[in-house]
Amino acid sequence: MKEFELKQQGKIKRLTNKTFKFDDRIKDGWFSAVYFLKTKKIVEEHLADNVVTMQFFQKQDAVLCGTDEAIALLHRFADNPEDLEIYSLQDGDKVSPYESVLTVTGRYQDFGYLEGIVDGILGRRTSVATNVYEVVNAAGISGKQKPVIFMGDRDDHYTQQAGDGYAAYIGGSTAQATHAMNEWWGKQGIGTMPHALVQMFKGDIVKATQAYKETFPDDELIALVDYNNDVITDSLKVAREFKDELKGVRVDTSKNMVDKYFFRNQHLMGSFDPKGVNPQLIFALRKALDDEGFNHVKIVASGGFSEEKIKRFESLHVPIDMYGVGSNLLKMKIGFTGDNVLLNNEHEAKQGRKFSPNPRLEKVDYTGE
Repeated sequence: MKEFELKQQGKIKRLTNKTFKFDDRIKDGWFSAVYFLKTKKIVEEHLADNVVTMQFFQKQDAVLCGTDEAIALLHRFADNPEDLEIYSLQDGDKVSPYESVLTVTGRYQDFGYLEGIVDGILGRRTSVATNVYEVVNAAGISGKQKPVIFMGDRDDHYTQQAGDGYAAYIGGSTAQATHAMNEWWGKQGIGTMPHALVQMFKGDIVKATQAYKETFPDDELIALVDYNNDVITDSLKVAREFKDELKGVRVDTSKNMVDKYFFRNQHLMGSFDPKGVNPQLIFALRKALDDEGFNHVKIVASGGFSEEKIKRFESLHVPIDMYGVGSNLLKMKIGFTGDNVLLNNEHEAKQGRKFSPNPRLEKVDYTGE
């Protein structure tokens, strides 16, 4: 059972301040919209005893993530955090449009200026978790769940890797590309070889794979086979050389390239788009490996995969064993809103908004961590 499922059952505690590397300038309001800072000062001077309830929601069916981070932020930077009453869902919970996922009750001046930061945390983490969840579901529609590797290190600023990797894990990805992506949940990154390694061996895939094997003998041996834009030829080269030691080949053909296999088999052209990683290429690769007895060699595919592309491949039963997905998992499509909906325990909210009690919310005890 995955750790976040255990956490949802109360068997694993929430992540705390010890996990997150917050910027101390949050306390000074450096990352808060200026109007929140002005409101904090006005309330301190004129309405210091007012108590508000702020609730957070979004507008889609989603996989929630970022609650632990948001709660840790409140505990770390709110004034008098021990006085706040916080109720929250758990990271990994499936949520509905407009469902309250987090409520905070306390003196406005103690925590109100953190509203926008909480919105941003929840929005980003939930977007990534939901994107990954949808991709993982797509990778299982053929009846067999295919692993999904989160390869988003080059698609955003490096400072986002830890949080994005955790959100991808919450969404169901099998592994992450960097150690930073695994930091919050205590694992390590995985990976085999980039094109740069093959390039330094002047395109000789056998020599590059041999060097990898000698340097990392305990790793599963997976060769990247599209450097020369001839994935079947190069896959057979490494399969013949390493036999049972070769566990897989990864195909990452650029969407602008047509593999040499199709130029050798012109009769296949005309009825499909031959560019990039396409079903016909993978079917041909699988057959070529199987015809020579390399049935054990798995096929890993990466490069431009999205939920829609994976669904198409799976509906055609394309023999891919694992998907690597990057930029498509980082698209921000979910935004959160924080609203003050109760004032001194009475309904008071802008038109169109109201307090929406959610019996699924759990009280969060203040630990000081």
